[in-house]
Amino acid sequence: MTVLLVLGPTAVGKTRVAAYVAEKAGAEVISADARTLFRDLVVGADRPPPILLARVPHHFVGVLPAEARYDAAQFRADCERLLSEIFGRGKRAIIAGGSTLYIRALTRGLFPGPAADRQIRAELAKLPTEALREELRRVDPVSAHRIHPRDRVRTIRALEVFRLTGKPISALWGSEKPFPWPLVKVGLSCSREELYRRIEARVERMFQEGLVEEARKLWAMNLPPDAPILRTIGYRELFGFFRGEYPLEEAKRLVVRHTKDYARRQLAFFRAEKDVHWLDVTGKSVEEVGEEVLALWRRQDPSLQ
Repeated sequence: MTVLLVLGPTAVGKTRVAAYVAEKAGAEVISADARTLFRDLVVGADRPPPILLARVPHHFVGVLPAEARYDAAQFRADCERLLSEIFGRGKRAIIAGGSTLYIRALTRGLFPGPAADRQIRAELAKLPTEALREELRRVDPVSAHRIHPRDRVRTIRALEVFRLTGKPISALWGSEKPFPWPLVKVGLSCSREELYRRIEARVERMFQEGLVEEARKLWAMNLPPDAPILRTIGYRELFGFFRGEYPLEEAKRLVVRHTKDYARRQLAFFRAEKDVHWLDVTGKSVEEVGEEVLALWRRQDPSLQ
């Protein structure tokens, strides 16, 4: 039984395309979005609308409290468990999302590394990126070369593994456990102009739908500074507005800019993935893209009706 994996940059339309294909194929959707998991992130995470959730079974949507910590290893384990349940019900499964580490946990596997250490991560989080990079170059030049210079999450994880084990994380690469089911990987992309237009329109819609009010509620929770939820684009920029560092329009401008930066990083990451069938969605409707994805899935898996 194959699993359809729909990936791509933010705002490209993965959620609605996956839901369309799921309805046609009798499938359930698993979200691979690290922010959609949180109950308190609705507007800012661009959570699937209730009408879509009512039509198509979705998993990993609004299930975690704001203070929760959840990583790619947990996602991978939960994903395998959930897929077994879905297949046991005689259903197909689609995984859709853009969280790069979650996708990598599926496509490239996970090595048997140590569990996260909150104290070490808190210490590392206080350091500037260049200081982290310098330490990584010293203790693990191989991973320093492979990890993007601006990727703080993976840099901190590499340093955490070294501090816990005394071994470079690169020494553990190659021992990853493969995913139990074959993945049909479909990437959605569009022209940069179209993607940027979609991002700008989505941010505008989020502000109209109550992003500021939602961010205020999160701000009032007084969560620990290193809580993962606080790194979410849209909220962290509004926190600066709440602190009086800049006006609301500047916060909105920063949300747009940071979202575009994130989309570029996602694309660079996903372009490095092997065996991805890329579809250009520029100027196409959800239905048109959905039919293309469905046809591609059927070609890769003739048992799909």
